[in-house]
Amino acid sequence: MSYYPIDVERAIKRECERRRYSPKTAKTYIHCVNKFLAFSGKSIDKISKIDASEFLHHLSEKGKSGSTINVYLMAIRFLFMDILRKNIRLDIKYAKIPLKLPLVLTKEEVRKLINSISNEKHRLMVGFMYSAGLRVSEMLDMKVSDIDFRNNYGFVRQGKGGKDRIFILSMKIKPKIQELITKEKLESNGLLFISNLGRKYTTRSIQKIIKKAALNAEIEKKVHPHTLRHSFATHLIENGYSINEVQALLGHKSLETTMIYVHLAAPNMLKIKSPIDTL
Repeated sequence: MSYYPIDVERAIKRECERRRYSPKTAKTYIHCVNKFLAFSGKSIDKISKIDASEFLHHLSEKGKSGSTINVYLMAIRFLFMDILRKNIRLDIKYAKIPLKLPLVLTKEEVRKLINSISNEKHRLMVGFMYSAGLRVSEMLDMKVSDIDFRNNYGFVRQGKGGKDRIFILSMKIKPKIQELITKEKLESNGLLFISNLGRKYTTRSIQKIIKKAALNAEIEKKVHPHTLRHSFATHLIENGYSINEVQALLGHKSLETTMIYVHLAAPNMLKIKSPIDTL
């Protein structure tokens, strides 16, 4: 039996919180669902799979990208199956997302980028992010207690999808982080990186640091914080680590998501030999 909430937005927000989705995901779902309901012009108890199909077709005709339509599809599917509890499958065909390989830096470019940062703490933050394949938000939310210095690893708490995962602690980065903790007298339950004003850094501030570093290092590629995560994954594969190992470190749910880095790794570094070579 279907269930029809009085306040759809509140229902979506509560269900997202229950599933430990990020506030950003909840906000996106609410936005997409409101657009869908406005387009259909129907009450929540009257919408159907046909309405969803017509709405997505409308988005396609307006020239929306495949990735955008995909987000709307996921939001509408969430509405039908998880909010309204309608036992229907939304296997609607939508524009495919074209394969676009992410931008990565060479190992030499990463070295030049990091070394071009004059501010010691900023240099450490960027180096730490690359060394562990962290997202900006994961690095900024990192607490001192999340790092196990004895065993040389740490934990990303409540990462993408509300999941915890392990990350490796670089032997080059480890002493620098320990020195930072001692120098700034950071508390165990406090943030690892705080500004000189005692505030949490913003994503925008890290973006500016990396943009300036790329300029100083004379790197012509359009470098973003996430470029370091892409580079981390690609360089691990170039170093001979397996797809499964990289998948675990990145926290990818699907192996297919991690497989893209195989295409980015330098061919001569992939430990693959033609079967004819063993005949």
